[in-house]
Amino acid sequence: MKHILLVSALAAFGLSSCEKKDAATTGAESGSSIDVIRFSAIPDKETTGQAERFKPVEEYLTKALGKTVEFVPSDSYGASVEKFENGDIQLAWFGGVSGVQARAAVPGSQAIIAGEADLQFKSYFIAHQSTGLTYSKDFPMGIKDLTFTFGSSGSTSGCIMPSNFILENTGKGPMEFLTKKPLGFSGAHDKTAMEVNAGTYQAGALNFKTYEKLVAAGKIDPNVCVKIWETPPYADYNFTAHKALGTDMINKIQEVLLACEDEAVLKALSRKKLIKVTNETFAGIATVLEKGLISQ
Repeated sequence: MKHILLVSALAAFGLSSCEKKDAATTGAESGSSIDVIRFSAIPDKETTGQAERFKPVEEYLTKALGKTVEFVPSDSYGASVEKFENGDIQLAWFGGVSGVQARAAVPGSQAIIAGEADLQFKSYFIAHQSTGLTYSKDFPMGIKDLTFTFGSSGSTSGCIMPSNFILENTGKGPMEFLTKKPLGFSGAHDKTAMEVNAGTYQAGALNFKTYEKLVAAGKIDPNVCVKIWETPPYADYNFTAHKALGTDMINKIQEVLLACEDEAVLKALSRKKLIKVTNETFAGIATVLEKGLISQ
């Protein structure tokens, strides 16, 4: 039986650290000669407003660090990891999977900060009302013969972990279990919700925060786009710092983010409180990726 998780990006950014560019792994152990710190983020929402969304983070870090910090947009999950690997960015707001990928690509890099809720993150499985599916604590076996969409193929909460829970509950990866092909990949959590709400796809998976925000904003109708199951919790989003920053700067970035009470910064990250994490926090994600991977 194949263990299938739909992860095309991992072909390029797997758990091997061979053949890395020198620029990605150089940097003093304690100090850093980097004059401008560039950071990016995975495009878990529409990419058009990315720079505006993260401007408060850019401004806060620039002031708190006494060093110029610039935001660099990324148009895909894979692009954000590639920028990190190449040394084009030195700090990134990653998902659980993209963070594991980036740290594997640049040994010595560190996960330093997450949202408090990120240690108990979860995904929602949703379905259009026309399917007749309703919420249950049991895995929704009824999605088997429905059209189904994930978010990005590299998204922790929009694809990887939902795929893992399909595997755990059915003994089959999504390509085997879900019979209606092709499967959808919307590219972002909000798009997944909107496509199911519109009936473009009968079912899908996305992160719980996006679903709840869209319902609260009146952008989707929970009686039409129905939450039918929620996954067990797992660790997800995190700030990862590049080795090239050096330990002194990495520690300083961690300290100023940990102390952040700026509402605009927390809103940009969609978090209420930031907490300290380490690479070990995301060991469970790494284990999921080792189950056996093929491209979508």
